[in-house]
Amino acid sequence: MAHAPRRDLFAPRRMVTSLRCGGILLPFLQSAGDSTLLEKTAFPIDRIRVPVKRAKTLDAMKVKTLAESMLEEGQLTPIRVRADGENFVLIEGLHRLEALRALGEETVVGYLVHARPH
Repeated sequence: MAHAPRRDLFAPRRMVTSLRCGGILLPFLQSAGDSTLLEKTAFPIDRIRVPVKRAKTLDAMKVKTLAESMLEEGQLTPIRVRADGENFVLIEGLHRLEALRALGEETVVGYLVHARPH
């Protein structure tokens, strides 16, 4: 008697859900354990606020070098932002954000993280 292939009951199942934040539909992948996994999303650059303390660490030479690299290779590493009402606050990726802004880009690829304000 042939048996049907056994499905592993402990294999994580993922389903795509979405969250509307600031008028942007943000996709999320959720596992069966209800933990949210991050998914790359395009964020409008003009809706990302950079905290003053973080902005003080800006290195113009680093921005220039990154911008030149992005012209050839594109954005390789996503930034991280958190929601702030209809906008977003930068958590990580200041130089990438400013390099894309200098290149005249309108969006940046990033992850929406659930972080508390400091």
